[in-house]
Amino acid sequence: MRFKAIECKIVSVQRPLLIVDGDNLAHRAYHSTPKTVKGEGGQVINAVVGFVSMLIRVYGEEQPRNAFIAWDTLGVDTYRNGLWPAYQGGRVFDKEIREQLDLLPEVCRAFGFGVGKQAGYEADDFMAAAAQAEVAQGGTCLILTTDKDTYQLASQSVTILSPRRGTRELDRIGPHQVVERFGVLPEQVPDFKALAGDSSDKIPGVRGIGPQAAARLLLQYGDLDGICEAGAISDTELAMMFREVCRMRPEVAVELPEDGPDWGSGAAALRVLGANGAAERVLQMVG
Repeated sequence: MRFKAIECKIVSVQRPLLIVDGDNLAHRAYHSTPKTVKGEGGQVINAVVGFVSMLIRVYGEEQPRNAFIAWDTLGVDTYRNGLWPAYQGGRVFDKEIREQLDLLPEVCRAFGFGVGKQAGYEADDFMAAAAQAEVAQGGTCLILTTDKDTYQLASQSVTILSPRRGTRELDRIGPHQVVERFGVLPEQVPDFKALAGDSSDKIPGVRGIGPQAAARLLLQYGDLDGICEAGAISDTELAMMFREVCRMRPEVAVELPEDGPDWGSGAAALRVLGANGAAERVLQMVG
């Protein structure tokens, strides 16, 4: 009896890259951690301590290969403001959170995490670019944020981890969950927001079109281009502009981390700020 030789390939399953919406997590940390948490010289460091605590908890639960942290640049307009000046207008942040947002990217670098921050771009763009780069090299991603804009990135390789309000639970958002929540596919999310609007970003959408109507139109015509060509809405130029505002732009350059985190260096950076308790928790997590 003759047996046919079968070539077997051993496939290494790489752990996912954890991509974090830095500003989103920092603001949640700031508002959930007492402002009595202070460091050297009496500086308020509650956002830093809360950020690190939340991040290492998720890191311990998900066991990613490393993390990439994306940041906004406050006080600098982006191309989105050029398209729609009212975009995210009226946001006012406390002095204490602004100071800590300046500290956190360097703290993240000390940990050996990838960091994305550049004037003219938002954290959204860096998250999209990092996800695209990781998937292109055969990896998978977990994106930690409560921002529904990231639903447009959901795929078989990219899962959104969305903290559930009032708990420590994380909802896992993939393509099926996007359809369940919005009634559209991930790639239709910018079209959906352009039509239905997004009050959190000061995008009004198309007059007379709400979420249900937006989903129905996209189901019927496929995308915003088809809707406009069919004459199904008014203000087509405005809708097209809103879609550009809502789209993430992954063309911004990113540098992904290659090795694992440097927990010792990160803990040392926390001690410099006076966050000794957070430094100890980091070292305890890694043994």
